[in-house]
Amino acid sequence: MKMKSHIWNMKLALDEAELAFKAGEVPVGAIVVDENDNVIAKAHNLKEQNKDTTAHAEILAIKEASEKLGDWRLINCTIYITLEPCPMCLYAILQARFKNVVFGAYDHKAGSISLGYSFQKDKRFNHKFSVIGGIEHFKCSKVLSDFFKLRRKTYRKVKS
Repeated sequence: MKMKSHIWNMKLALDEAELAFKAGEVPVGAIVVDENDNVIAKAHNLKEQNKDTTAHAEILAIKEASEKLGDWRLINCTIYITLEPCPMCLYAILQARFKNVVFGAYDHKAGSISLGYSFQKDKRFNHKFSVIGGIEHFKCSKVLSDFFKLRRKTYRKVKS
């Protein structure tokens, strides 16, 4: 997997994050690509809109990719996510049998890898996958920080 490809695919995931931002959702985007780097699925958080705690970008992208491929096993696929996946999403990624996981911003409060959940290395599971973090970290972090700055500013106005 080439760095140029990672940057391009993360840009596509960032486009999804921007859609989430505009919709008032926490701006996280995800895309799934096949072994030839063809985009199979793309999604962004829809937790607020769907009133569903599981409507994270990763889960929605996994569902879309599985539907398009007609299989829950996404063995030769890579998922790109703008934010380090939470434990729920990382476990779904493990179950979907992804080959690679690439994420942008680290999440030191709720990110699986930052919290020490190493499902991808756990010998008790029969599937392993590679994880690359920090691709376009600053761009991915900026969209999140801009969103929460706006949220705080809006909250203060409403509260006053």
